[in-house]
Amino acid sequence: MSTPEALAIVGPTASGKTALSIRVAELLHGEIISIDSRQVYRGMDIGTAKATAAQRAAAVHHGLDLIGPDERFSAGRFARHAREWIEQITAREHVPILVGGTGFFLRALTNPIFQEPTLDAERRSALQRVLERLDSDTLRRWITALDPNLANSFQGGHGGRQRLLRAIELPLLTGRPLSWWHAHAPPEAPPLRPLVFVLNPPRERLDAAINRRVDDMMAAGLLDEVRTLLAAGYNARDPGLNATGYAELIPVLIDGASVEDAADLIRKNTRAYARRQITWFRHQLPDGAVWLDGERDSEELAAVVVTRWEHENRKEQRSI
Repeated sequence: MSTPEALAIVGPTASGKTALSIRVAELLHGEIISIDSRQVYRGMDIGTAKATAAQRAAAVHHGLDLIGPDERFSAGRFARHAREWIEQITAREHVPILVGGTGFFLRALTNPIFQEPTLDAERRSALQRVLERLDSDTLRRWITALDPNLANSFQGGHGGRQRLLRAIELPLLTGRPLSWWHAHAPPEAPPLRPLVFVLNPPRERLDAAINRRVDDMMAAGLLDEVRTLLAAGYNARDPGLNATGYAELIPVLIDGASVEDAADLIRKNTRAYARRQITWFRHQLPDGAVWLDGERDSEELAAVVVTRWEHENRKEQRSI
């Protein structure tokens, strides 16, 4: 492996990535790039466990508060931003540290997406308005008809609504399915070579951490955060507000559903999401990913990460 161009710390939600990444950033003079598909949204701080003001003061953060909850933010768009941030961070002789749990964002850097065709903005906007009104089951039926080669990857709720919408847009606006573009279009950039670390807590410890996090979020005012977003004109159909922690609380404010039942559902859905994240990391990460014992504290783990990073960089220097 050649010298890594960035360091990545990934893992399931509530596994301790934030504390570890900030300590690593302090030790390596690093800057953090969020690879979290929900933390890009403004006004969604509590429910996405976004870095606090104190944490942002301890380490420079990129990729937070970029857009409103009614906008879509694709993995390709993230990758284009991230490549710019990495170039700027490296120019400052700091270490780029990619941190988060959205595997598709990381893969958009290590396996760059195809160079997208130019789409008519007016036609695309009109199509998006139509598709946003359809439920996910209907969208999956559309995928089966439009792109049978891709349909299996969306079964069982996998893939997420934004990816569903994107996979439908391409064939309708270009006449060629997304799978064709993946196979035939050139990548938009060279692949990134990161050194990847995966936080891997035992299931019981992770479940307990998720339950505590939900309790803390509710105590910190998550319901009020959702209320503020709805009062600002956002709604359940917006891309940001279909996130776990928000989707479950909207019925509380709109229909008078039980707060306690909604909190229980957030815990359940977050645990299920964490399982999917772990499965993805086990099968989709680049070769050489280092799995970390999630039972060790962040200070110990930071020493492991820093030592391995420095070793990989010295190894390359010795080979020159």
